[in-house]
Amino acid sequence: MTTLLLLVPAVPLAVAGMVAVIGWRSSTAWASTLAGLAVAATGAVLAVDVLDGGPVTALGGTLRVDSVSCLMLLLIGTVATITTAYGATFLTTELRRGETTPRRARLYGTLVQVTVAAMTVVVIVDNLGVMWVAVETTTIATVLLVGHRRDRAAVEASWKYLVLGSVGVATALLGTVLVYFVSVHGAVDADEALHWSVLVRAADGLEPAPLRLAIGLVVVGYGTKAGLAPLHSWLPDAYSQAPAPVAGLMSGAVSAMSMYALFRFKVIADLVIGDAFVRRLLIVAALSSLVVAASLMVTQRDFKRLLAYSSVEHVGLVALAAAVGSPLAMSAALLHLVGNGLVKAVTFSVTGEITFLTGTSRIADARGLLRRQPVAGTLFALGIVALAGLPPFSILASEVALVRAGVDDGLTWVIAVALAVMLVIFTALVVHTLDLLTGPGDLSTGPGDRSTEPILDAEPGHVTTLAARAPLAAGLALAAVIGVTIWPISRLLHSAAEVLAR
Repeated sequence: MTTLLLLVPAVPLAVAGMVAVIGWRSSTAWASTLAGLAVAATGAVLAVDVLDGGPVTALGGTLRVDSVSCLMLLLIGTVATITTAYGATFLTTELRRGETTPRRARLYGTLVQVTVAAMTVVVIVDNLGVMWVAVETTTIATVLLVGHRRDRAAVEASWKYLVLGSVGVATALLGTVLVYFVSVHGAVDADEALHWSVLVRAADGLEPAPLRLAIGLVVVGYGTKAGLAPLHSWLPDAYSQAPAPVAGLMSGAVSAMSMYALFRFKVIADLVIGDAFVRRLLIVAALSSLVVAASLMVTQRDFKRLLAYSSVEHVGLVALAAAVGSPLAMSAALLHLVGNGLVKAVTFSVTGEITFLTGTSRIADARGLLRRQPVAGTLFALGIVALAGLPPFSILASEVALVRAGVDDGLTWVIAVALAVMLVIFTALVVHTLDLLTGPGDLSTGPGDRSTEPILDAEPGHVTTLAARAPLAAGLALAAVIGVTIWPISRLLHSAAEVLAR
């Protein structure tokens, strides 16, 4: 198992090297998908061993996988598989239509695998400093991916992401340094001063006052990287300008890494300073995120930005579950990360199909999608059904669990506010999606409008294959199966919640 643990980041890194040397072609494109499958399969194998025999370690304890890590590896691998499978078709289309170059395609394929490898390091390393380095690596790689198109809007979005994302991770670094200071002065050996498993065991000897400041910085820093309000403004621009599969990878998995980091710090903080301090911070961030998402989704006219603000909402719900902090709440948080990850990977990828077919991401210009392209329209519609919290998808199950946990923990007023805002978000999602799917396709929206020309077939150069669409359908099916019965991950989910719960 130790060897298997070492291979987790090695596989995507090897594929990244292959793409960098050979370039983007069919073999390297599908090797990327196989790397995602390998990460998911490794997570499943490690999960069986962890559940039966406890955490697996390597490199003298620097690498450590518990049930939380295994669940995150499953999420990373599955989201990577979905987005890279569609990404192969996406880049082939861009190359055929002259919208990218072989050199940029090579860079795209390399950076996606570097991002996947960095995410695996985030969840398998037992060192808060190395974890920060891995999170920063995902930032650098995805900044370059956001600017893939090299036009003005994409470059502006990537710079905005770089600036605010760097502010976030820099703040998180300062918090991590302060944790090291507290740890060393708490009689923890300097070589293990940032090992979160050691800090959990040594919690009684840590000084609460400086740790409170450190945790505050960490929540602000990693919360910014995750897309929590009020420092969320980079997210809609980055997600809307990034290539569709990259937006799916970022929303489905990269943002989850920042929440994972927050979870690890929160366990230490709850033991040293109690849960009240972090709870207040997370409640403010969660409710702010929900309100921001609702206010901007109501008037949204771009379906990629609509999904981006939906990401702000769902990160807010995960933060709210973490604020409650009970075993049931942490189960809800982890299940929500999984459900949102699967659905966002699918829906953002489908937006690539839609923009290729219609030439726009404006809702008004792409009306009648279900009539124009039934497959893409159906996949998008099912994704929105899932994001709206409707059955049979797992987001409904996690939201119900969150409501129960919050009420049981005495946070009824917080849950009531959240539900009221979520009703606004639900209405906005449904209204905009119905307009996109079934609205009249003959309304003129201004100069250059193309909605008067119903598109029955793909534009010239567009490549659509069963191999690209099958993973999208499979991702939605998996989200539905988990929503009906969580048996594939039930034992792992409950074990992970016990690790993180106060």
